[in-house]
Amino acid sequence: MRAAILTLSDKGARGERVDESGPALSAWLAERSVATVRSQIIPDDFETIVVTLTEWADADIADLILTTGGTGVSPRDVTPEATMQVAQRLIPGLGELMRLKSMEKTTMAFLSRAVGAIRARTLIINLPGSPKGARENLEAVWPVVGHAVEKIRGDEQDCGGRFDR
Repeated sequence: MRAAILTLSDKGARGERVDESGPALSAWLAERSVATVRSQIIPDDFETIVVTLTEWADADIADLILTTGGTGVSPRDVTPEATMQVAQRLIPGLGELMRLKSMEKTTMAFLSRAVGAIRARTLIINLPGSPKGARENLEAVWPVVGHAVEKIRGDEQDCGGRFDR
């Protein structure tokens, strides 16, 4: 699996803050034999996010695009809206699962507006901006990510019974 990481941070894009979430996610993925093929920091700007997600997904640079940052309730937190703008299909369960698992650690989890979506042959997942939150949320959905990517990329194998407990 190939992954791309898009960090949304006004301060990070201006060089005023070191991105810790992107490298933390890349390291987490590497431990699972997933290659990070692209990583970039851009401002919390709706149009810039839309353009970047669209270009990356349409160019098929990765099977999975992880965004980190911009999922809260601050005025500049527009990552979910930008993701929904480029989405061809939404996967509501990914956001629900991340919030459910995060709720075990903090009630603030319910302020997350993160979404999961599909564009072209790419799975896009919004993660929080903190390294710890980003890793924990990715870990929460990881058990279904591989299957989702396989299906999005055209695997026609029958799923029946594969994941029953």
